[in-house]
Amino acid sequence: MKGTAVARANIAFIKYWGNLNDDLRLPMNGSISMTLDRLRTVTTVEFSPALAEDEIEVDGEEPSPAAKARIVAHLDRLRTLAGKPLKAQVVSVNDFPTGVGLASSASGFAALTLAAAAALEMELEDRELSLLARLGSGSATRSIWGGYVEWVAGAKHEDSFASQIAPPEHWEICDCIALVSTEAKEVASSEGHKLAQSSPLYSARLSQVREDLDRVREAILIRDFESLGSVAERETLSLHAIMMTSQPSLLYWTPATVRVMKEVRNWREEGRSVYFTIDAGPNVHLLTLPPYVGEIERALGEVEGVKQVIVCRPGQGARLIEEHLF
Repeated sequence: MKGTAVARANIAFIKYWGNLNDDLRLPMNGSISMTLDRLRTVTTVEFSPALAEDEIEVDGEEPSPAAKARIVAHLDRLRTLAGKPLKAQVVSVNDFPTGVGLASSASGFAALTLAAAAALEMELEDRELSLLARLGSGSATRSIWGGYVEWVAGAKHEDSFASQIAPPEHWEICDCIALVSTEAKEVASSEGHKLAQSSPLYSARLSQVREDLDRVREAILIRDFESLGSVAERETLSLHAIMMTSQPSLLYWTPATVRVMKEVRNWREEGRSVYFTIDAGPNVHLLTLPPYVGEIERALGEVEGVKQVIVCRPGQGARLIEEHLF
């Protein structure tokens, strides 16, 4: 009863922030993302009657009590569905920094869902996997799929799932990630979602998101990069305005975050096709097209405070692999 899966993080062009239902992780708004080829999580799960309790290791260490409880709760959901109350050994490895706003929970819970379901011999369609992954981490519902993905908000569990808008080969958008911090953020996204509706700007953002979803979906289908980039950049500023005006206020940016944002605008004025977007963290994603990747990667390396640049392209969805971690 053993399974291993690989899943990838994603970057949302239209992000979700705030839950209709915290327990079910039902979002207040839909979202659209691109799965990233370079940010991977590999997870092996084995259920055994010989285990007295769940044994969990993430990146070579036992997770914090809160993180472990979240993983165990997700295993419980799958055990209950499968009707197999066995404890599990879980080993998970990320090839990118965890907890810094690079969607490690998305790839992590997508991989955990698929690996555990396989180990429990559950035969689930991608939509069912997407529904289950969402219960562990909202954005994990998108990482089940590859390429360009839309998560429909829904008003109940069965209606809140993701599906693919277009496969990875549809359009080669490049994401140059400016890593300005590898420190774990002080407030996790799951806690930030609970503060969203305390912002006086929140209702205005929800109204705008409905229009932006249509614009971004259409931009992907017709490969209109300027339309996609301009909406994504404005949308991320709207998101962080909500964070900054919630009670208590959340400020994820660092001085280096702001420097990168300003450089992006300068580079665009110079004729480079590049836009920024930022998840709940300090690190900046620069969206661009293949002809500009080399010069943008070099220019980012010269910006004060940028520690590393990771270049990603559209990636595949979660899948099972035969190489187990133990």
